[in-house]
Amino acid sequence: MNTGGKIITTVLSLLLLALGIFVYFKFFFVYSEGTNEGDINYFQREGFVFKTYEGKMIQTGYNSHNTSATIQSNEFKFSVVDERIAQQIDNNSSRQIKLHWKRYLGTLPWRGNSQFVVDSIISVRNATPVAPATDEEMLEMPAPVDFPLE
Repeated sequence: MNTGGKIITTVLSLLLLALGIFVYFKFFFVYSEGTNEGDINYFQREGFVFKTYEGKMIQTGYNSHNTSATIQSNEFKFSVVDERIAQQIDNNSSRQIKLHWKRYLGTLPWRGNSQFVVDSIISVRNATPVAPATDEEMLEMPAPVDFPLE
């Protein structure tokens, strides 16, 4: 092989190596891990070719940046790959749930639409049950009032 061929081969090899490193860090390297706890707002299976589980969790808490300490809610969007975990989340959607996730820098179609991929459920707490209103309580409730629009 002549000098020109060696240079081209070396450059192409380095470019291929750089592309491989980029793809690994963008799509397969776990950037961070953590947990989030809250109530599942929605959880669904979606996709045209790759069916993935996508969900949104509502986390409530106090706004520490505000001096009046107002209650705020934060949304946490996530994906689930494991069918068994998806079934457990769906079965416990009315309860307080704590999820463990891994964050990737990029998304892959078969892994979901979110960078946050849930890989386990840490805990599930029962929600506070609310008893349905009795017939007597329903009769005591005031009737709705129509306000004229101006």
